[in-house]
Amino acid sequence: MCVLSALLILWDLALLCLAHSNVQLQEDVAPSQVEFHSVNFRNVLHWKHHPEAPEDLQYFVQYKVYGDKQWIVSEACQAIQKLQCDLSLETSDPRQWYYARVQAQCPKGFSTWVVSSRFYPLWDTTFSPPKIKLNVTQQGIVVSLRPPRSPLQRDTNSRISVTKLLQLIFRIYLMHDGMEQIHETKGYPRKILFEHLSPQTTYCVQAVTVIPLSGLTSSRSPESCISTL
Repeated sequence: MCVLSALLILWDLALLCLAHSNVQLQEDVAPSQVEFHSVNFRNVLHWKHHPEAPEDLQYFVQYKVYGDKQWIVSEACQAIQKLQCDLSLETSDPRQWYYARVQAQCPKGFSTWVVSSRFYPLWDTTFSPPKIKLNVTQQGIVVSLRPPRSPLQRDTNSRISVTKLLQLIFRIYLMHDGMEQIHETKGYPRKILFEHLSPQTTYCVQAVTVIPLSGLTSSRSPESCISTL
């Protein structure tokens, strides 16, 4: 009877040590800083490799809509070794809240799941400036705008402009001799004409994207210059 009791105690200790070992493993390989980075509605989940984990970890990604109980497997991000996963298509509704989570695997087992903070594309994405093209006419300088494009595609495989997903403002700066003339669009005009300019004079143009909901702006576009007739 004493021998049986001793064996049971040893078995319980073995299970306790195994459980502790598994918990330690889960902590030692779990990813950190799981968060979305979003530009022009390209929603990419990023995470950090645990500094004490082996280099050959594989990662598994799942996501869900806020309020849903069921996690959905991201088919393109299973058993990957890179530290990011593009979830743009899975999180394509800019007015929906999302979560994502990441799990690491090493030869000894799996880590715990690490969940991102709640992600709302409409508020959490940032935008690049529009691309601009300049032409000069007898009337003045014509600025052609091309808004940023999202990763979403039409049936024709062309990418959808971010202006189809969110109303944006574009601010145009016409610069000469240290002075700036500013024009702010309403909606998305493809062309803007700056008139009454000095003849045979070089003007430079930059543009930014403005988010009306927050008032935040993108960085300025590269400077483009042209001379009037």
